[in-house]
Amino acid sequence: MKHEKTVKELLEVLGGKDNISNYEHCATRLRVVLKDDDVVDKEEAENITENKGYFYSTGQHQFVFGTGLVNEVYADFEQEMSGSAAADTDSSVKEDAYANLNPLQKLVRILADILVPLIPALVTTGLLMGIRELLGELGMTMSPDIESLFTMLTDTAFGFLPVLIAYSATRKFGGNPIIGIVVGLMMVAPQLPNAYDVLGDTAEPLAIFGINVYGYQGSIFPAIIAGWLISKLEKWFRSWVPQIMDLIVTPFLTITVTIGIILFVLGPIIQGAESFVINGLVSVINAPLGIGYILFGALQQLLVITGLHHSLGIIEISLLSDTGLNMIQPLTTMSMAGQFGAALGTAFLMKDAVRRTNMISSAVPTVFGVTEPLLFGVNLRSLRVFTSGMIGGAVGGLLTYILNLAAPGMGITFIPGLLLYVGDSGALVQYLIITAVSFVVGFALVRVQGKQIRAEI
Repeated sequence: MKHEKTVKELLEVLGGKDNISNYEHCATRLRVVLKDDDVVDKEEAENITENKGYFYSTGQHQFVFGTGLVNEVYADFEQEMSGSAAADTDSSVKEDAYANLNPLQKLVRILADILVPLIPALVTTGLLMGIRELLGELGMTMSPDIESLFTMLTDTAFGFLPVLIAYSATRKFGGNPIIGIVVGLMMVAPQLPNAYDVLGDTAEPLAIFGINVYGYQGSIFPAIIAGWLISKLEKWFRSWVPQIMDLIVTPFLTITVTIGIILFVLGPIIQGAESFVINGLVSVINAPLGIGYILFGALQQLLVITGLHHSLGIIEISLLSDTGLNMIQPLTTMSMAGQFGAALGTAFLMKDAVRRTNMISSAVPTVFGVTEPLLFGVNLRSLRVFTSGMIGGAVGGLLTYILNLAAPGMGITFIPGLLLYVGDSGALVQYLIITAVSFVVGFALVRVQGKQIRAEI
């Protein structure tokens, strides 16, 4: 064998043939699933001959050999594995890797499989949104036609986010992705009042059967649930609908039942959750000794994950109306900064240049106020990373309370949010300092846990 030394070292690091459940390769990496993951020494794995990098992710030990070389190494590895149980298995590497994950890891894996393919679109849109906000706050005026074009560039992906997610989720769960697209389009149909307008009291929801109904613009979990429902209902209907009627009846029932559940069952639940969140946040923010600020700074990004962060606008409007100041703006920025620091800290732990670059690309839109790519592309893959970001946000929340920092406006955060403080140099300096501290805390905590985080991601 041409790569006999490499294969021998691989088997030694992996605990021998009997410890290997499955294996495959992609364009650049050899992927291996083990029965016992604890036998692998990361330092030894990284020093294997011809190997350019090693990492463990979603139940798979991945060795980076590079294009072309990986095919040769795999061929010799497969030859050496001939006759073993792993070589004769009928299951896929993904199936075996998934079976080895704990429930939390499985949930993260499902979310990643659904949302990671959308990250390039969200990153691009996030950057465009940030640029638009920045230009507007700098006083640049646009003609109606140019503004309409810019709005098309910035709002389409997020306005139709449920469509993208429903498609991806339906495909992930084994349903018909086209039905997923149709249901996603129905969730944001123009006939339904826009969710943002309803929550901002500029539009009235439809009243049907005594239930308030409006669109799901920007929502994440309702679209994931829709994809799951489509896949389950489609399989169930197909199990008893006569084949001669399947082409018409199964899609009809799948779409109508799914959208009915989303609008009339899930809708009221979400509305109740939003009411609970609004009342709860008001209580939390008013908690004594800065406890509310600390909790908000730590937990605000959890609202982004669920899509309930849209409810914050109602509270911000109320605060500005009553007091002329809005402490939610700096608290939101601190929560973002903590997660941003944790994400970049994680990216710089990666020795594989491609993974590092992808993580940095996912994190960059955060500085313009868009954190979904960062959360789903980096931080939620490891509880240690996300918790480090939460702690960074909590520290920022405490400093915001101590300095009594609040913004005179709303709608922009992080770098564009600087423009809210240009009239008060003292507040501007405080905003910069607290943001930097939140970032550094999140970054530092990840670096301190570098070894453990590398093993998880």
